[in-house]
This record gives sequence, C-alpha cells and structure tokens, in this order.
Amino acid sequence: MDRRAVVGEFLGTLLLVLLAVGAAVVAGDAIGSVGIALAFGFVLLALAYTFGPISGCHVNPAVTLGFLLARRIDGRTAASYWVAQFLGGIAGAALVLVLAKQIPGLQTHEKLGTNGWGDRSAVHINLGGAFLTEVLLTFLLVFVVLAVTHRLAATGFDGLPIGMALVVVHLVGIPLTGTSVNPARSFGPALFAGGAALSQLWLFILAPLVGGALAAGAHLLTHPQPNIAAAEALATDRRAAAADR
Repeated sequence: MDRRAVVGEFLGTLLLVLLAVGAAVVAGDAIGSVGIALAFGFVLLALAYTFGPISGCHVNPAVTLGFLLARRIDGRTAASYWVAQFLGGIAGAALVLVLAKQIPGLQTHEKLGTNGWGDRSAVHINLGGAFLTEVLLTFLLVFVVLAVTHRLAATGFDGLPIGMALVVVHLVGIPLTGTSVNPARSFGPALFAGGAALSQLWLFILAPLVGGALAAGAHLLTHPQPNIAAAEALATDRRAAAADR
C-alpha cells in the first residue's frame, strides 16, 4: 500500500468537507443552493487534479466501494482508504466547527451542514424518499467516476465530468436531503452537530453505499474490465505521467 495514497485520501476528504461543507455552513445564506452546489463541484474538480495521480482521489467511501466491487482495487486498499476518508471527514468537520464558532449567532447544533429527512429537509421528504434520493444520486456520481477513469476513457480530463456530476447531484439533492452521496462527508459533521443529525446518520451511510454498489454492477455490464493487476498498472502509469508533467 502506497502511504502517499492513504495520506492523499485523508487530506482530500478533509479539504472537501472543510471547503465545501464549510461553504454551506458559513456562507450558505449568501451563495444559496446553486453556490453550494458549485462549491462542492469545484472543490472536487481541484482535488481530482491534485490527488488523482496519487490515490485516484476517491475521497468518498461509496466511490471506494464501487472501485472494489468493479475489481479496480483490492480489499486492503479499500479498507485503508475507508479509514483515511472517515478520519479526514472528522478532521474537516472539526475545522468547520471551529470556524463556525467564530461567527456570532451561527447555530451549529443539529446543523453544521448535516443531512436529514422529515422536518430536517427543506421539502420535508420522508425516510423512503430520502433513501431513494441518496441511492440514485450516489449511483450517478459513482458511475461517472468509474466510467471516466476507465482504461478506455479519455485521460487528462477525468476531473471535469466528475466535478460537473457532483454539481448536478447537489442541485437536485440539496432541497431534498441536503445531499450526502458520501458517508464520510456526512459522518464528520453529524458527530459534531449531534441530536437528530446523528440519529439520522445511518441513512446517509447506508444509502450512498447501496448506490455505489449498484453503480459498480452497472459499470461491470457496460465497460470491459481490466483485472486488479492491470488496473494498478494503469494507475501507476498515470502517476508516472503526472510526475513527468
């Protein structure tokens, strides 16, 4: 296991939560749902080009599960990525909390950019609707990531469709659930927000993982698969090419 890749997943997830969730927490009223969606997409776009050559820039346990089930990484790599991602999500949320506490009157209890359904949803979506929303939106995101990083896809532009997909996912999902599609992104803020944010957290861990698994299944049907060794060789070649640039 490449230690740099694990560190990249930790830092990438930390920065995603700090900058994108942070934008929702401290500037949400100013930039609105569109601004928040763009913040998530642009941050992921930047991270894809920064950490993509190092770790693949999953920064999302659902994406890592998709890669594992699509036979693009092995179990040891997936486990190390999951640990790094959840720790990164916690660290990023802690920094958002520290920043939020510097703003007089800003409420963080049961908030802090967390996800929810019922009275914690802007449209009061019910539990079943929230679960379906997160499954479908995560399916789209993970399927796009798997497709554009596939060996037959054009290289060098992977980050663009991934970032755009995350923008669209948030434009649809923010009014419904606040948009998770990423268990690590939901886990960290919920730990510090507490209350209903924490009691509803299970859905925003389970549903994205289901969506990621379904995306992997669809990807296996639509794209010819290299084995793990070939995929790792491809990743090594891409890292070498990035280093040369």
